[in-house]
Amino acid sequence: MTGLPKYAKKPLNVVGTRPLRPDGDDKVTGRARFGADHNLPNQLIGKVLRSPHPHARLVSIDVSRALALPGVKAVVTRDDFPDLPEQFALSGELTINYRDVTRQVMAREKVLYEGHPVAAVAAVSEAVALQALALIRVEYEALPHVIDVVEAMQPGAPLLHEQQYTAGVKPKPERPSNVAKRMEFTLGDVAGGFAQADVVIEREFTTKPVHQGYIEPQACIASCTEDGQVDLWTSTQGAFTFRSQCAIVLQMDVSKIRVIPTEIGGGFGGKNNVYNEPLAIVLSRKSHRPVKMVMTREEVFRATGPTSGAHVRVKLGCTRDGRITAAQAELDFQAGAFGGSPIAQATMCAFTRYDLANVHVVGHDVTSNRPKVAAYRAPGAPIAAFAVESVVDEMAQRLDIDPIELRLRNAAREGTRTYYGPTLGPIGYVETLEAAKAHPHYSAPLGPNQGRGVATGFWFNIGNETSVALNVNEDGTVALLLGTIDVAGGHRASLSMIAAEELGIPVDRVRAVVADTSALGFNFVTAGSRGTFAGGLACAVAARDAIEKLRQRVARIREVPVEDVDWRAGRAVPAANASAPFEPMSLAEIAKVAGKTGGTIAGHAEINAQGAGPGFGTHIADVEVDRETGAVRVVRYTVVQDVGKAVHPSYVEGQLQGGAAQGIGWALNEEYVYGADGLLQNPGFLDYRVPVASDLPRIDTLIVEVPNPNHPYGVRGCGEVPIIAPMAAIANAISNAVGVRLCEQPMSPPRVLKALDEVQATRRAR
Repeated sequence: MTGLPKYAKKPLNVVGTRPLRPDGDDKVTGRARFGADHNLPNQLIGKVLRSPHPHARLVSIDVSRALALPGVKAVVTRDDFPDLPEQFALSGELTINYRDVTRQVMAREKVLYEGHPVAAVAAVSEAVALQALALIRVEYEALPHVIDVVEAMQPGAPLLHEQQYTAGVKPKPERPSNVAKRMEFTLGDVAGGFAQADVVIEREFTTKPVHQGYIEPQACIASCTEDGQVDLWTSTQGAFTFRSQCAIVLQMDVSKIRVIPTEIGGGFGGKNNVYNEPLAIVLSRKSHRPVKMVMTREEVFRATGPTSGAHVRVKLGCTRDGRITAAQAELDFQAGAFGGSPIAQATMCAFTRYDLANVHVVGHDVTSNRPKVAAYRAPGAPIAAFAVESVVDEMAQRLDIDPIELRLRNAAREGTRTYYGPTLGPIGYVETLEAAKAHPHYSAPLGPNQGRGVATGFWFNIGNETSVALNVNEDGTVALLLGTIDVAGGHRASLSMIAAEELGIPVDRVRAVVADTSALGFNFVTAGSRGTFAGGLACAVAARDAIEKLRQRVARIREVPVEDVDWRAGRAVPAANASAPFEPMSLAEIAKVAGKTGGTIAGHAEINAQGAGPGFGTHIADVEVDRETGAVRVVRYTVVQDVGKAVHPSYVEGQLQGGAAQGIGWALNEEYVYGADGLLQNPGFLDYRVPVASDLPRIDTLIVEVPNPNHPYGVRGCGEVPIIAPMAAIANAISNAVGVRLCEQPMSPPRVLKALDEVQATRRAR
């Protein structure tokens, strides 16, 4: 990050306060416009015909009857999309196999999951569009399917891709398989480490795919002109990445697509990928009219990506005094129909909370007949932590060591070398453990059938390409154009606060707007807890660029050297060593005469932010288990997390509480349920149960601030870490409450009751 501002401790007036949210009124009054709220004159409605089979060869598609239906203006199938070569690199650090993307957008040779798009229509109404779908004749040749990740890895499993050979294996395998990729990390002598251990624990864990739980389904509207220019309104976490994906999938010039991000009703990683957007563009191109497409909730479940399900094996060795001597894990992640599960993140996050000398981690990315997975808040890390933190807790029980104390004895610190390569800089993991241990929750008494569990989480946090424009208006107010999406709530407020802090003006003098792709340079998708880190860094750079121009303008007006001009508290003032005094000028005074003294004043930032600073958190969960029904109730929950610096503490607290709430649902209720026929059984929020207010306790938060040296305000991302620990914390609490170690998620009443019954049966047998 050469040339970019670093952390410097200084008095703050705006950052760290709690101003009102600038978009709050629009959200609570219903004025905010989400994806489905956008309409254009003369628009058509687009609908998708989806496969009823989990795996089948597409023999033929006949759309003639649909095209003949009055009111149908366009129909598209696989023939309307180019067949792409194997690999393209998207700008930023994300590499996407676009051959897979185009096949996910529209099936070609085969359908690979129930819900796979086969055709799409645009008609004058939804009723006509649905009638047209019913008229399309598709001939399928049904093929054997595989749903479970372990079964998909077997040599005789039904094969999804005849040309898929496991990457990461040398020499190249002789036969194709459903294992798309293998990853491996090794540090030290693992066998020797286990030989030094006094206690070795080995366990296997299973997790199911879960939905991100966003309220707003995917929605878009595309308008393609006769000369090939496209305007696309869509609910997205990355307007620029959507533009790139559409351009490559449709083999269009990037400059011909303008993406206008709408307000987003939740994403959590589930809106990083295009689904209907390329379909809407092609339908608009063929019909010469705007096309609006909104998914139903059932379509969201059947045809967009949940996070992975997984099978994980963990082995841990430890001395009697609580020093971990060796750690080993194998993680098999379900990718869905196309490779690309978060296996890299999971393998790198598995043990990074600990300072270990001997580590061996293997990961497999496995295709199966489900929708391609998408990100979900710290993708991969909660699954790895569920397994590892459960075994760490069991080790603490076996050694009779306090579970936080065991973690402290092995905690990663500044200077710890990770097993995947980098050495950690300043981090706050130990501080979160110590704060959790000292918290009143940790020593509070428990009631009957209640237990307390602790678990910890780690996430890298990222930066990447980010751009900002800061325009000084003629009255001294500031317009802030952002390329990062306000996916979490409060993002615009936090970035306005950083700009206001830099300029020395009140935050209500700054208005932040999420810009479309024609207004700024490329911005990476808003994910990976990068929004406030990278966006805030860019805002600081843009504000300092504007301040430099303001200083130059005042130097010209006052006829003094620019080095004689300082900027303090929103004014240009004489520097301490100025050669001659001059009358200070406020931002508003400079802006008022800008047109006569050189023109508009603006600051810009086009950066590739690095050094986001990893985040760590420690969670404490209290549960109560009903021994007769197996029901688990979370009665108290505390999140302790190092966030570097809480720009707006209220929104940071909301992030910590939201992540914990989602993690509690993941732990206890949520899962995609597939039948033997390969069809999803619970495609909606009636049967797929996310936690509601009555399911949750008050979630307390404790913010730890260990500044990130690579950000002028010490910021490190905070949105991912809080979802990582809850599964393990709750599993550990259940074990503490009733002596049962659950290794399968969700820990629903039937599974808890079964485990309790098995323990009783074992005791009776003895």
